[in-house]
Amino acid sequence: MSLTISRFTKEDESWWDDYIWQADNGTIFHTRRFLSYHPQGRFVDHSLIFKRKNSIRAVLPAIEMEMDKDRVLYSHRGASYGGFVYRDMGIAEAFEVVEALKKYARENGFTRILITLPPLVYMNRYSNYIDFAMLQNGFRYLKREISSVVQLPSHPDQVLSLFKSEARTATRKSIKSGIEIRLSDDYDTYYEILKQNLKLRHNVTPTHTLPELKKLAQLFPDRIHLWAAYLGEQMIAGVVNFICTPRVVLAFYISDNKEFQQYRSVNNLFYHIFQWAVQEGFQFYDFGIFTVNMDPNWGLGKFKENFGARGLFRDSFELLMWSPQNP
Repeated sequence: MSLTISRFTKEDESWWDDYIWQADNGTIFHTRRFLSYHPQGRFVDHSLIFKRKNSIRAVLPAIEMEMDKDRVLYSHRGASYGGFVYRDMGIAEAFEVVEALKKYARENGFTRILITLPPLVYMNRYSNYIDFAMLQNGFRYLKREISSVVQLPSHPDQVLSLFKSEARTATRKSIKSGIEIRLSDDYDTYYEILKQNLKLRHNVTPTHTLPELKKLAQLFPDRIHLWAAYLGEQMIAGVVNFICTPRVVLAFYISDNKEFQQYRSVNNLFYHIFQWAVQEGFQFYDFGIFTVNMDPNWGLGKFKENFGARGLFRDSFELLMWSPQNP
């Protein structure tokens, strides 16, 4: 029985997120709850559902958009990661799903497909079948960014051994200075630190507005947390953590007040966050990418390596429907 493809409708919201959380490779970014934080009109949703008879074989969160005069099917412009989400997919079915997507895109007037996949550790069951099927069907690597991922130890007492010598010294100094690390809901203060930090370092503004960040935290109170460092009652640093899968926690917006840099509060933050993550059974901590369009930020990469991070690919694939490989 061949695969059929239908476009996501409002009625599909009732089962979509449950499917994502029970899948081999679903993340917080594939859920409708996460994608719903975007205001109406920002994106034109074009998510797809792949079925065999009445069985859902895969879903693809996606939008449609115009880009460089192309009509693009993009998975997903409004999230860190996209791609097919599935359960128990073999190699033959991976090829079927990719071939069905190509046929659908061509029949619906798309001239380009863009898909960004999470790093491999986001999978509950490792597989490169989809990547292989896409490459064999004319997709190419658009870019291969490097994400800094820490493989967490089995016991909290082993966390400090992940850190390089200088980072261990700074962490101990911060702990002795009386800096307190705790969960916080004071996003307003944190956001002011973040804005100043990004302006000083990169002369940019945060990707998310303060209301958007607050909305995400409200949508996922059990999965999105603000960890903050306090000197007395003053917040001097913070990082927002996204619990993306049962195995992976992702750092968003690491930021500190440069007036208090001597307290090395960021080191202290990650020491406590890693201990919490190990206690909760997480296996990986993702610091996010330190490359932009495959151009490394060497200082940022070294900063993350100080906490035991190593680089894993975050791949973006592209299919040009009119290319010589896809006449």
